[in-house]
Amino acid sequence: MKKALFLSAICIISLASALAQEKMKFMQITTIESVVAGGFGRSKMIITKEDGSQEERDMENLFSLTGINMKNIKSNESSIIQTLKTYTDDGWKLQSTIPLTLSPSQNGPNGIFMTRYLLVKDDTKKGF
Repeated sequence: MKKALFLSAICIISLASALAQEKMKFMQITTIESVVAGGFGRSKMIITKEDGSQEERDMENLFSLTGINMKNIKSNESSIIQTLKTYTDDGWKLQSTIPLTLSPSQNGPNGIFMTRYLLVKDDTKKGF
């Protein structure tokens, strides 16, 4: 009898764990890279965490007074990769990436490149 109760309890616990609703946490990282000529633009990284709090980090502008600045592009790439690595090492997974290009006019010299990175993390509690 005790053995049957023990096996029943194990089965119920296993079933409950298998049927536990999956809870997901979400966060978003948005990079805004300015293509305003002369280096007068503002480039930023905005991190919106799962609790709604936001962190803003400076990024380099893509253009300087002499034109496109490869050093700044490399710096931004390193910053983005390091930020994503920090979160993926903490269990976050990159769910999707959405690139956007915004310009006030079709052929104008001003505009931004914006990329949104949606990250998810399984928040399901295992067992009881």
